[in-house]
Order: sequence, then C-alpha cells, then structure tokens
Amino acid sequence: MQEPSRGRIRAEPIPSVPWQITGNHWLAVPCIQPADGAIYALGMLHRASRSAIEFAGSRDFVSGRGPPLAYPTLRVGSELIAFRDATMAWERALGWLPTFTCSVGDIIVRATIFAPFGRDSDTAGIVYAFAVEYRGSEPTTARIALSGTLGHRQLRVRSARPFGDNHVIEQRSDGTVILRGSALPDLAALAIACDGDAHVSVSDGPTPSYTVERELELPANGRLEAAFYIAAGPEGDGAHATVHVMRRRGWRDLLAATRDALRGLEQSTGHDALDRLLNHNLLLAYFYSVGRALDDAHYYVVRTRVPWHSAGLTIREWEALAWTLPAVQLADHGLARELLLRICELHGYAPGMGVRYLDGTLFEPGFNLEGAAAYALATDRYIRDTGDDHVVDDAVLADTLYVVSEDMAARRHAQWPLYSTDVTPSGAPAALPYTLHANAVASQALDVLRRTLDEETARNVQEPEAVRAALRRHFVRDAASTKGVFAAASDLNGAFAEGDDPTASALWLPMYDVVTRDDSLYRRTAKAIGDEPSDLTQQIARLLGPNGKAVLEWFRRAPLDHGRAAGVVDAEGLAIGDGGDAALGGLLAASLWYVIHAAGLRP
Repeated sequence: MQEPSRGRIRAEPIPSVPWQITGNHWLAVPCIQPADGAIYALGMLHRASRSAIEFAGSRDFVSGRGPPLAYPTLRVGSELIAFRDATMAWERALGWLPTFTCSVGDIIVRATIFAPFGRDSDTAGIVYAFAVEYRGSEPTTARIALSGTLGHRQLRVRSARPFGDNHVIEQRSDGTVILRGSALPDLAALAIACDGDAHVSVSDGPTPSYTVERELELPANGRLEAAFYIAAGPEGDGAHATVHVMRRRGWRDLLAATRDALRGLEQSTGHDALDRLLNHNLLLAYFYSVGRALDDAHYYVVRTRVPWHSAGLTIREWEALAWTLPAVQLADHGLARELLLRICELHGYAPGMGVRYLDGTLFEPGFNLEGAAAYALATDRYIRDTGDDHVVDDAVLADTLYVVSEDMAARRHAQWPLYSTDVTPSGAPAALPYTLHANAVASQALDVLRRTLDEETARNVQEPEAVRAALRRHFVRDAASTKGVFAAASDLNGAFAEGDDPTASALWLPMYDVVTRDDSLYRRTAKAIGDEPSDLTQQIARLLGPNGKAVLEWFRRAPLDHGRAAGVVDAEGLAIGDGGDAALGGLLAASLWYVIHAAGLRP
C-alpha cells in the first residue's frame, strides 16, 4: 500500500493499538492500553530543549510492544484479577476522562484515569483511581498495585532522540517512587505514590522496575476505593513535592474539580453525535495543541503532543492562530486571550517566516502569507467574540500588527493589489507566487488592519475590496465563458496552477468575504474540486461548500482516528496517517460550531 503523505512530509501511520488518551496542559497521556488499562508513556513539554520529554516502558511504546510504564494489578484473597483476560468496557467521561469497567466473578472494578484540571487543581500529574465492588458473602483482603518499568526516555521534536544516561528508579523514605535519569542536571522526573500506606519494591538494572501496592480489607458485599498518583517535575525533588500536594488534596476533590472544569468547556450543536465529535476534538486541541512547559510553566502552542504525527512539536502560525486558537476561544476566553498575546510574544517578531519550534525559534524558513495575516484575523475574531477591544492596547499585540502591515506591504505586487507568498500553509513551495487562498486571507487582514492601526498608518493600508476585485480579475480561468472557475495560484501574466490546494482550498473563500456561498463562480469551483475525501483539512472546508449538509453527515459517521482528527483519511473517513492531529482537531471543532450556529447548517 502506498504510504500516506501530506505536503512534503511523509505522514506517520496510525498505531495498531486503539490507544485511549487524556492529559492536561502539563502532562500528556497518549498511550493507555484498552486491553488492560496499562499506561505505556507520559509526555511533557520542555522549553529549554524545545521538545517533548517522554517516559516509557520501552522504545517501542507507540506500537504497544514491551513492558508498560505503569499497569494496575488486583488480587482479592488468593485470586489474581487479570485485567487483560477480562472484558473491559471503556467510555470517555465528559469526552476526555478514560473510564473502564470490568467484572470477574464476584468482583466489579471501575477505574478512571485523569489529569487534574481547573482552578486551583491544575497540576503536573495524573491520578489512577479505582473502585472495587465485592459481592462475596465472606470478608477478604484486597491488594491493589501499580507496577511498571522505566525502559526508555526520549526527547522529541519531530523524531525521537533517546537519552544517553541510565534509567534510575529510587524509593524515598515516605514510600514515594522517583523515576529519573542518572545524569545531572535533571530535565524531568516522575514521582509515584498512593493514597495511603503502601508496600513498595524497586529493582535495579538497565530497565529498572517498581511496584507500589496497597492492602485493604474488603468486607462481605462491600466496596473499597484506592488511587495512585503520578506527578512530574523538573527534577526528582520537585516531582516528589507535587505528588505530596496531590495526595494532600485527595483524588476525590481533584476529580470533582476536573469534572466541573471540563463541563465548563463543553459546546452543544443540538445533535448528540456531532456534540461528541466537536467536544472530543475541542478538548484534543485544548490540551494537546496547547501545553505548559515543565521548566518555566508558560503556555506554548504545538501541532500535537501525540507521538505519532509527522509535524510533532513544531507549529506554523496559521495552525496556531487559525486552527487551535478558534477552538480554545469557543471554550475559554481567558486562555484564548493569553494564547493570542503569547503567540505574538514568541512568533510575532517575524510573522509568517516559517515553521517554528515551540518557543518561536525558526525551525524551517519559508514565508507564508497566511501565517502573517493570521495575526490580524485572530485579533479581530477575539474582539468580535469577547467584546474585549482593549486587547489591542497590549504592546506586544500592537507591535505585531504593525510588523504584519509592513511585511504584507513589502509583498505587494508593483502594479496589482495582490500579495506574494513563498510556501503554502502545508509548507510546500507555492506553484506560482500569487495564491488564491493567501490573497483571500490577506484581504480580510487588510480590513482588520485599517480598523486597528492608528489613523495615519491605516490610510496607507491597501483597500481590501480592491484585493477581492483583483482576485476575480486575475484568478479565474476561462473568465470569458460561463464555465469559469477560480485557480489555486497565478503568476498574474496568464499562467494558472491546476487543481486545489487541500490545505489552502478555494472552498474557504466565503470565510474571508471574497464570495458568498451561493455565488455561481464559487459553486462551479467547488464542483470542479470534487467530493472525494482524502485530506481532512480540505474535507472540513467542504462544510462551507454547496454540499455542506452531506459533508456534515459524512463527519457524523466518519471514524477518523477513533474520533480524533487525522491529516490523511480514506473515502469513508478512516484515518490512515497523522492521527491525533490536535491543531487540526481545533479547526474541525471550530468549523462544526460555525456551520451549525452561524451558517445554519443542519445534518
């Protein structure tokens, strides 16, 4: 089978394991084995190394091979409850908290894995909470344990680079287990503890292991609850302190606060299936495209924190501002404001100049006009949705908008009110210097800049309607006939690029006020593009097209990457490459909300 690809980068294949995922802004938990509830890896952002740091049981953790980082066991009396041999029924509580139920004989086990989130609960850690119901007629003893192996630690931007030092597991005097590397200084460490007295054992070696076991009395027809905490820190003492705070707060309070906070993020379309799709991808964008670095606690925007995506921890401004930020803004205006200013602070020194590391350092140069213009669009969207027009008084945002205006002016054609770009939003070189999508975005950005910049500067900003008129003049093939369609790119001398750019589709034109959805030229263009899904970005754009209702129904049925956005899909919507695409999930969530609530589309 041909390998899936997106732009110039080969898409990463979808893992064979249907991983359950969860996490918060501090910790990503992308690999929860649905067969037995084992956790195969944990990841965190690290600003100084511009990468993710991931702890795992083995190097092949994405494929589910090798020992897990943490796995639960339960022994009731003399009977070992083997979770892998039991039927485990999973659900995602509130769209984000993996919860399983399994039954073996007289025992029913319910467990939830969650990363604390919410006001006063946001912590660099996760909790594995268990409730055991016993229907036996005689009291007995239950021993519940969390065990695991530290067999791999890696840094990852796009490709993984293993740490060169030894793995270390040590036991502290209070029964806490610390997982770290042997080299100094530490970059990250994990601490593991339970919610009561426990028996702890640790083994040394190249792949050290640990067990934290709690023994409890289980009365006849009774019930018990227990929880294990895993915390992260920049080094062992910090992780130890964090897990102590989690124990002191208690898992029940942390879970209640997390549930309340997640409910506050929920959006509704009036259709259950679409609600699940929208909210799952909104939360994917909220927690996996946005993260807080372990070593400075600041927010950063990345493409995705899952370890099976080709773009990894890099980001383009277009993805951050036009995909991730709109989804965050749906759910959390406060965080949206902070992210808008943060993106300006990190990336606004050179708008649109290329792919970035998470801290704004240039990863791959290549000017993209959409990336530069996105700052103006994001500012306007934020003000329109929140009414907070004072955001433009912030110096970092104001300075960025002036730089955007200057950089766009430098790209203007000498004769026509059109603007050149070097690369498309996918990173591929533009087929011709002037692209349809980029200039459509630019026209709306110019409209915003004319209303936002000071009066004297605004007078020199290009009139946006002139750009829109130029698009019809210079980007229509067969303009003299009744069969004219928009071209994806032009050299402004009569040459056109064939086909539609999936990541910068002509189908988006109504979003930028270039055409209306019922414009005859737009409808002919949409018909020429066709309806065959392959790139999810282009399929999302089809929601705005003439067949939007059918596309909405397609999304309602599409399996994607277990409900998560994926860059490459087949005709039925099954992910075949670049799964767990958090930024793209943001575009999907925001677009679903828009076409239902603003455009009036109904399935």
